[in-house]
Amino acid sequence: MSSVVLITGISGSGKSVALKKLEDLGYNCVDNLPVTLLQAYIQQTLENDISQIAVAIDIRSHGNINHLPEIINKLRAKGIPIKVIFLDANTETLLHRYSESRRAHPLTQKLKHELGHTPSLEECIKHEKKLLQPLKETEHTIDTSTLAPSQLRAWVQELSEVQPGEMLLTFESFAFKKGLPSSADLVFDVRCLPNPYYDINLRQLTGRDKEVVDWLSQYDCVHDLINDITAYIQKWLPFYMQDTRSYLTVAIGCTGGQHRSVYVAEALAKRFSHHQPLCVRHRAQAQFYSDIL
Repeated sequence: MSSVVLITGISGSGKSVALKKLEDLGYNCVDNLPVTLLQAYIQQTLENDISQIAVAIDIRSHGNINHLPEIINKLRAKGIPIKVIFLDANTETLLHRYSESRRAHPLTQKLKHELGHTPSLEECIKHEKKLLQPLKETEHTIDTSTLAPSQLRAWVQELSEVQPGEMLLTFESFAFKKGLPSSADLVFDVRCLPNPYYDINLRQLTGRDKEVVDWLSQYDCVHDLINDITAYIQKWLPFYMQDTRSYLTVAIGCTGGQHRSVYVAEALAKRFSHHQPLCVRHRAQAQFYSDIL
């Protein structure tokens, strides 16, 4: 079965890491392909019996990137199950990454010609986000702001393995203090629950450790909130599946993303273990693993 993955998104968000991972998985990879060549390239490559194709197109690519959604729709209309992964990051993170790499933003020269002065890095980032917003709104987004490269590689692999007609259901814990992940489709706030952080013996543990699990399990309000979230998802999940989407990400947030949100995400994943493919992720800590269940 063929697998076609398009990597796109904001400059500095990790597209090279994602494309390299797909190359390691055996994909035939092309970076910075001109927008107008995408449809012909994918069709011809598939005709040559190359079944795993990964292409990166972004603001650097020659041609009008605003035409990309139309081209993607044409490929899907021809029966080519192209998966689009849009990588994003917040402005603060992007500024830091560019500062470390000391590279110029790819829009610098273009905006300099249009504006008559050399734009700041923040201006370039803001302009790029505005240009790509329509594409971001229609495709699956991974917010890489707080992700370690190993996490991004794992998530890209998971998404690449979703088969046509399947919907990957993901329960993802996160820390509100680090910002809301833009990849979330549904967000539930569990900061109202008792916080194990204030128990000195539990502070360094996570919501996956037995001691924290036992501590949170003693509270009726914890079970009530999990039951309410379960009921909501059970009611609306069939409607999301009818929408022919390939991914649904349910984000569970607490203050630090270490105890309550992790516990609730794990509990929900067990409740929905009958749904396949299913994934549970923990965003706030780089040492946390992303597991396909």
